[in-house]
Amino acid sequence: MLVRQPGKDFSPRQDDQWPLTGTDWSRLYLHTDGSLQTDRPAAASQLTYDAMGDGLTFLSAPLTKELHVIGPAAANLRISSSTADADLFLVLRLFTPDLKEVTYSGSNDPHTPMSHGWLRASMRKLDPERSRPHRPYHALDEEQALSPGQLYDVQIEIVPTCFVAPAGYRIGLSLRGKDYEYPGDLSGVNAAIGQPFTGVGPFRHTDSADRPPAIFDNRVTLYIDPASPPCLLLPVVPAQSSVRSQV
Repeated sequence: MLVRQPGKDFSPRQDDQWPLTGTDWSRLYLHTDGSLQTDRPAAASQLTYDAMGDGLTFLSAPLTKELHVIGPAAANLRISSSTADADLFLVLRLFTPDLKEVTYSGSNDPHTPMSHGWLRASMRKLDPERSRPHRPYHALDEEQALSPGQLYDVQIEIVPTCFVAPAGYRIGLSLRGKDYEYPGDLSGVNAAIGQPFTGVGPFRHTDSADRPPAIFDNRVTLYIDPASPPCLLLPVVPAQSSVRSQV
């Protein structure tokens, strides 16, 4: 694999296991103040957002040391919706010490964040035999409509990622009701796809037939319960020099 590092060339890395040898499954808990912390929240609370807006973003404190994040990730959330369904768009992000977002040139877009995760809440049913904590596997064989206002636990796969977060940088997680949009300057970008490269290439969830406003232009509430707090599960691995590799 090629490991992404801010301001540097991608560096090659090899291993004979997946997830990688020595993976430390690190949990960051979502807090009401918008932080990501290793400590669980102490009190119950909730946050509500407009699903057609920018949603919620949670940030870690500045990292005290370099962090290698390589492998599959996941998020466990407890949510309710004001309607019979909800589309959940998760974005794993990286920010510089002065809170400028780090993106890379991906296969479909020059402004690709660290990773994405998606789930339509009515398709939340898991396949228990195939699911793992770091990779929830959805059965996709049954639609389970939501009852407005009722609480549901959802597990969301975040596409495997591969990056180094330097000391002083911050890890971010956004919970949105629409596609990620690169926050930087797009005025000088001439996109071959006929629209600006906003971070997701041509793959956008804007079809009103698939996302009728009566259902998806809704309000989503995230519940923060100390007994079962929302969390981001990250694959943190040792630096290259301390793992077994095939050269």
